Amino acid sequence: MEKFEAVLTSLSNLVWGPHLLILLIGTGVYLTFRLGFIQVTRLGYGLKEAFIPKQKTGAEAEKQKKQRGDISHFQALMTALAATVGTGNMVGVATAVVLGGPGAIVWMWLSGFIGMATKYAEAILAVKYRVVDERGEIAGGPMYYLEHGLKKKWLGMTFALFAAIAAFGIGNGVQTNSISMALNTSFGIPMLVTGIVLMVLTGFVILGGVKSIGKVVGVFVPVMIIGYVGGGLVILVMNFELIPSAFATIFSSTFSAEAIGGGALGAAIRYGVARGVFSNEAGLGSAPIAAAAAKTDFPGRQALVSMTQVLIDTLIVCSITGLTIVMSGQYTSGLQGIELTQASFAYFLGPIGELIVTISLVFFAFSTVIGWCYYGERSVYYLLGEKAIVPYRMVYIVVAGLGAMTTNLNLIWAISDVFNGLMAIPNLIGLLFLSGVVVAETKRFELERQKELRQAA
Repeated sequence: MEKFEAVLTSLSNLVWGPHLLILLIGTGVYLTFRLGFIQVTRLGYGLKEAFIPKQKTGAEAEKQKKQRGDISHFQALMTALAATVGTGNMVGVATAVVLGGPGAIVWMWLSGFIGMATKYAEAILAVKYRVVDERGEIAGGPMYYLEHGLKKKWLGMTFALFAAIAAFGIGNGVQTNSISMALNTSFGIPMLVTGIVLMVLTGFVILGGVKSIGKVVGVFVPVMIIGYVGGGLVILVMNFELIPSAFATIFSSTFSAEAIGGGALGAAIRYGVARGVFSNEAGLGSAPIAAAAAKTDFPGRQALVSMTQVLIDTLIVCSITGLTIVMSGQYTSGLQGIELTQASFAYFLGPIGELIVTISLVFFAFSTVIGWCYYGERSVYYLLGEKAIVPYRMVYIVVAGLGAMTTNLNLIWAISDVFNGLMAIPNLIGLLFLSGVVVAETKRFELERQKELRQAA
């Protein structure tokens, strides 16, 4: 097993080498400039459309009922957030700071900012090239825009294969393992018990399909994010005087001569970008699978909503974790993963701080398990058809239990990193070659938006 783990670790380092980091960052930068910094100019509209939808009456209401899609803008965003707001926001950030130093947070922020443009492009293509499957449900995502947009079905199949496998790691085993370890550490609950309970709860939600998932996450995802961010904001407000020195530490760890000359900069970039992508999934191609299911009249409308996911996930939730860890100084204590985040919150809030992290992790991670099952089953459906969905769900439920019972977290993380990177490659190729379509659809929706503004005036 140790040899297998060593091989996976080496493979992970190879996949997440400079080539992939350049491809991820380069694609985001290219789309950012080509779309005119859309993550700045249209962020307000995306937030408004997601959280303050306009009430439609008469002909507009009838038109809305006829729109293709299985779930609302809000439910699509919550499903995507359910899949992304998970251990990456707590365990992933802590791991990045330990392995890459506080400077990794800067690269996490950078990957989040440019990742908003990447996420926008993914969503716009997912909605444009979505199809109706044999059951009458919406199916979309990178596999469809790679096949129908880029005309490269083999790339679509490659993405779907990697995504179906990655779901067992990034979306399942890593999440349930973190839940069981946190509950065991904080409350002494046996990992076996947690595993069994998670299998039951996972099966209860995912066997109902995307509509069931959308309803569940639409209720508790906002609550869990507000609860965790609220606890973090209390720490920041109560210890406001420590914030400037925390930022100084973060930026000096990134750009100081010692960091650049000693190789710390490379480690910060590697782990900051990798864990940032693990958290927000911009460029992986997972979230557009949920975006494709949204009821919408224009791809650009849903794309602007999807873009806000990265803002919430990385630039808000991850920042809360990162700043708390640096302010507490606990990253030099030898602690890692969720224990480091728990210790950092406890440093300021005592036992309540640890409790906030533990409870938040349970909900964050479980929501990721739910969201990623949908991604995985849509991928396996693309490869094998409807007959494969139920068996895939059953295996997924079993893996949820097994992941909660294992004690080898390094192996699970290594598997996750490998397949996360592999599924990103065909997706990023598609985004680059279809960027012209993204720009055209953006202009088409901008004309519609101007028309709507004139009608409202």
